[in-house]
Amino acid sequence: MDDLFSQADKPTSKASSKTKTKGAAKKLVPVKSGPAKSEKPKSAKASADNADDYSAKDIEVLEGLEPVRRRPGMYIGGTDEHAMHHLAAEIIDNSMDEAVAGHASRIEFTLLPENKLVVSDNGRGIPTDPHPKFKDKSALEVIMTTLHSGGKFGGKVYETSGGLHGVGLSVVNALSAHLTVEVARDKRIWRQEYAQGNPQCGLTDDGATSNRRGTTITFTPDPEIFGDVSQFRPAQLYRLARSKAYLFRGVEIRWSCDPELIPDDDDTPTSASLHFPGGLVDFLKANLENRRTLSAEPFAGQAKLNGGGPASGKVEWAIAWPLDQEPYISTYCNTVPTPLGGTHDSGMRSGLLRGLKNHAEMINNKQASKITAEDIIGGASVMMSVFISDPQFQGQTKEKLVTQSATKLVENTMRDHFEHWLSGDPETAGALLEYVLERVEQRLRKRQDKQTKRQSATRRLRLPGKLTDCTRSTSDGTEIFLVEGDSAGGSAKQGRKRETQAVLPLRGKILNVASATREKMNANQELKDLMEALGCGIGSNFDVEKLRYEKVIIMTDADVDGAHIAALLITFFYKEMPQLIETGHLFIASPPLYRLTQGSRSLYARDDEHKDELLEKEFSGRGKVEISRFKGLGEMPPHQLKETTMDPANRILIRVTVPMGNEREDVKDYRDTQKLVETLMGKKPELRYAYIQENARFVEQVDV
Repeated sequence: MDDLFSQADKPTSKASSKTKTKGAAKKLVPVKSGPAKSEKPKSAKASADNADDYSAKDIEVLEGLEPVRRRPGMYIGGTDEHAMHHLAAEIIDNSMDEAVAGHASRIEFTLLPENKLVVSDNGRGIPTDPHPKFKDKSALEVIMTTLHSGGKFGGKVYETSGGLHGVGLSVVNALSAHLTVEVARDKRIWRQEYAQGNPQCGLTDDGATSNRRGTTITFTPDPEIFGDVSQFRPAQLYRLARSKAYLFRGVEIRWSCDPELIPDDDDTPTSASLHFPGGLVDFLKANLENRRTLSAEPFAGQAKLNGGGPASGKVEWAIAWPLDQEPYISTYCNTVPTPLGGTHDSGMRSGLLRGLKNHAEMINNKQASKITAEDIIGGASVMMSVFISDPQFQGQTKEKLVTQSATKLVENTMRDHFEHWLSGDPETAGALLEYVLERVEQRLRKRQDKQTKRQSATRRLRLPGKLTDCTRSTSDGTEIFLVEGDSAGGSAKQGRKRETQAVLPLRGKILNVASATREKMNANQELKDLMEALGCGIGSNFDVEKLRYEKVIIMTDADVDGAHIAALLITFFYKEMPQLIETGHLFIASPPLYRLTQGSRSLYARDDEHKDELLEKEFSGRGKVEISRFKGLGEMPPHQLKETTMDPANRILIRVTVPMGNEREDVKDYRDTQKLVETLMGKKPELRYAYIQENARFVEQVDV
C-alpha cells in the first residue's frame, strides 16, 4: 500500500508519531500547576501542519498511456507470462473482428526471434486520415495512443466484435518496447513506429500499392514490464491461432514461427494454414481423435438466436459425450474465449436440461425429474460460440460474459435444436438418457456416502455372508468363483484351494441390468453381495486397485440355463465394471458336460462335439464306454469338479474380451458390441424378436 502515498507523507507521519509519544511522557511528570497549557495547542498545530502537507499538488493526473504502464494488471490481469500472451490475443481479436464483419478473409500470425510478434490481416485497414477532434493527429495515432478510442462503440462499423472498450491496441502499444503499425489503405501504405507507447515519428507515406490492403502490427513486449525471461511460447500462440480459425469458418489463419524458437520436445509446426469449413464440429472431432463416444456423431449446429434485442445474434455448438477421456467445456463470445463461462454458458446448460427433460417426459420416463444440468454437462466435451452485439464482459480480460439477455436467448435456441436432435435419433436419445441417469445415481450415491458415518479404519470389512473367502491377504494369485446356487457352491467349496480360491454362490438368475432400473439394481441382494465381495466399486467409482481378487471366474453349468446366467453376469460387468473386462480380470470356466469311462480310464468332454471326438480318438473298441452326463455342477463330486474345472493345472479358462474403442480401428467393433448388447439384453423385446427372425436360419442345433 506504500505506493498509494507520496514520499512527503511518510516522514510527516513518523514525526507525528514521535510528537505524540513525547506528549504522553510529559503527562506522567507530576507538576503543581497541572498539565502544561501548551500541550493541547501544540498537538493541534502538529495536526494542522500534517494536513497542510497533503494538498492539491499531491493529486496526480495520469494522461495518455501512462496509467497502463503504471498499473498494467488493471488492463491485462498482471505482468506474468499469461498476461503477456494476452497482448497477442488483443491484436488477433482486432483482425478477427474484421473477418467476422466480412472485410477480411486472411490473417497472418508470425513469431520471430527476439520475442517479436507480427499480426497481419487483409481487412479495411485502420483509418489514417486526420481525426476531426484531434486535427493535428491521424485517426491511427489517436487509436494507438488514446484509451477508449475505436470504431466499436456505435455499432455501425462492427455489428459484433471482441474488442469493446477501445483499449486493446493502445494497451499493447503502451506495454511494448517497440511497435510498428503498417496500414495498406486507399492504395497507399502508411507506417508509424512507437516505443513504450510514444510515437517515434509522424505517420509516413511509404508509397503506392495496387493489390494490398489491411493492417500489420509488429511488436515486442517490454522487458521492463514483463521481465527479461518472459518469452512468447510457440505452442500457446499456435493453439490461439487454431482456436480462432475454428471459431469462424470464413477465415484462414497462416501461422509461422522461426524453427529455432520451438523446443525439441514440442511438436508445434513451424508453419500451417488453418482453415476449417466445419467450424466447431471440426474442432471437437480433432480433439476427440475418433475416440469412443456415446453417439456416433456429436450434437452440433448453428442457429440465429431466438428473439431479438441487444443480445441478438447467432450461436454455434458442438457437443459429444466421450466415454474414455476427461470432458471439458470451452465457451466463446465474439471469438473471445470465456474460461469462466457466464450467461451464455448458463443458457446452454439450461437449454440442454430442459430439452432432455422434455424428451424424457414425452417417452414417459419419470426418473428424469432428478436430472440436473451438471449431470448432462459434467461428462460432456462442449464447444460453444456466440456472436452478439454489445456484449458485456467481467473485466478487461473478458474471461466471463455477463450480458443478462444472452441466457434466455441461448437457452431457447439450444433447447429447440436439442429436442429435435433427440427425437430424430431415438436410439442415441435412449443411450444418452440412460447415461445421464447413471450419473444421477452416482451423484446421489456420493451424497449419501458423505452423509453416512465413515467406518473406523480398524473395523473389519463387511463381506456377504455366502462368500467363502480365501485365506491369502493380498490379491496376487487369488480368484473368486461365481457359481449358481448353494449346491454347486457346496461342491466348489470342498474342491477349492483354500489359500487362493474363494467361492460366492448366487441364487438363480441375477437381474438383467441392461433392462432394469437403477432402483431395482440397488435393491437386488445378489448384485449387492457380488459388489461387496469384489470391493472395487462400480461405474465412475470403479478402482481396479481395490479389486480383491486377481481373477473373477464365472462358473456355471454347461447347459442353456448356465449359459444364460453367464450372459447376465457378463452383461452386469460390461455395463457396470467395463474396466474389469478391459484389464483382463474376467474369465469363464469350462466345466465338462460328459464323463466317459472305459475300465479304469475316465475322460471328460465339454460338449457333444468333444464327446464324439474323444470316442473316436481316445477309446479302443474292445470295451464298453460308459457315458454319463452331468446334470449340473452341484451333482458333480467335489474331487471331479476340482480336477476338471478348478485346478489350474488341468482346467480351461476363457478370458472375456470386449472391444473398448480405445484404438481408432476398433471403434466400429465397440459400437457394434454396444448395439448387440442393447438388442439382446435391453428393454425392447421387439429388437430381440427381430434378431431371432434374422438369425434363426443359421441355428443347426437347439438344446431344449
